[in-house]
Amino acid sequence: MLVLSRKLSQQIMIGSEISITVVKIEGNHVRLGIQAPPDVTILRDELDVIPVESRDRRARRARRLRVVPV
Repeated sequence: MLVLSRKLSQQIMIGSEISITVVKIEGNHVRLGIQAPPDVTILRDELDVIPVESRDRRARRARRLRVVPV
């Protein structure tokens, strides 16, 4: 596991197409913005127990509904 420290508004790049930006830091909570191609599924680890078909469907729906400009 790679562990990195970032400050507010700093980014981490994964390859050339995925970027993770620290959007907000408040106490013990960190809000991240993730930009990735539409074919990349992004899930919180607690959702990993959901069957793959349902997970992909939910990810596509979430991607359509929750586009937040960074």
